[in-house]
Amino acid sequence: MKESATSTETHKAKTVTAYCAAERYDISAVAQILKSERYKIDPFQTGLYPQVVHIRVAQDQETGVASKDGITKTGEAGDVFIFPSGTVVAWAVPDIITSHLVKVTLLPAAENPHLREMEKEDLDYVEDPSRENSSIKGDTIILGTKPTAVSDLDTISGSKDMKSTGQQQEIVDDILAKIAFSSGLARSTKLAVLETLLGNYFDSTRSIPTLLSRGSRLPYTRSFILRKTGQLLSLRAQLNLYSELTDSLPDIFWDSRHDLGLEGYYDQVGRALDVGIRIKTLNEKMDYAQEIASVLRERLSEKHGLVLEWMIIALIAVEVGFEINRLWKERREEKTKDKDQLVKDVLRIIEARDAARSSVHVPAD
Repeated sequence: MKESATSTETHKAKTVTAYCAAERYDISAVAQILKSERYKIDPFQTGLYPQVVHIRVAQDQETGVASKDGITKTGEAGDVFIFPSGTVVAWAVPDIITSHLVKVTLLPAAENPHLREMEKEDLDYVEDPSRENSSIKGDTIILGTKPTAVSDLDTISGSKDMKSTGQQQEIVDDILAKIAFSSGLARSTKLAVLETLLGNYFDSTRSIPTLLSRGSRLPYTRSFILRKTGQLLSLRAQLNLYSELTDSLPDIFWDSRHDLGLEGYYDQVGRALDVGIRIKTLNEKMDYAQEIASVLRERLSEKHGLVLEWMIIALIAVEVGFEINRLWKERREEKTKDKDQLVKDVLRIIEARDAARSSVHVPAD
């Protein structure tokens, strides 16, 4: 287990883990499910719901039983954040509990779940009570938990209410810092899902360039080509349109206090996990995949055009056949009429000849 440097070496490292098992989460459904499971939603009233759902989970070290209110006798509470992007980020929560939450509890609220292709990423983090600000070094998050100094006036007056309010605000600030880091980690995990899906797309179309270079016929059906085109459009939309992957700053941080530096925490995770470079690379790969899809569509268009041409040829052939049959019938009828007329003429000639003969041989009175 990793430890942070210098002043945080004496602090035990814990784990923050992100899971992405769905294209999106219906946040309203998530809240209803968690309430029905007796979880407390947004326990410190950060006011960030429905942009993120926050619950606390703890596992008692003596009994091993998870506490849904985040309170145990000997165990420490962990935080779980559920984002609309289909990601769940857990801080210091046992994997067995978070996995059950993702794969079972939240499944009814998932849109287009992909449990088989579920991505999981984790970082270490340490809580440093000697620092007010947080940062990330390597793959370790240093979470500053130093309380802000109480003013002399508050110390003299001994106002318990103001001290309590200050402590509550300090907890909220720590939660907001966790949300900022969680949002950056969730972004990376969501991106990993798209990278895996694009890799699967390339695997299914890997033979196309080879077949084209050989001048071979592409043995793909219309349904296959349409399906692959739809898959690529869906991936590109998930990356650039329907998520905050390419946003420099998610909406969740626009109303946050500037002195908290939440956008800085979000950017630090992005830089540590090379999110910007990975997005650029993913878009470049999608451009190449788009070329493959264009070849498939052109092939589909050519094949469709060839079918139409043969259909037209067949229709013309049928029409020519009908016309030939009509002409043949007309010719046959004309021949029949000519034959009948010839027979009638012959009969009239014979009758006329017989009549002439009869008049010649008539006896005189």
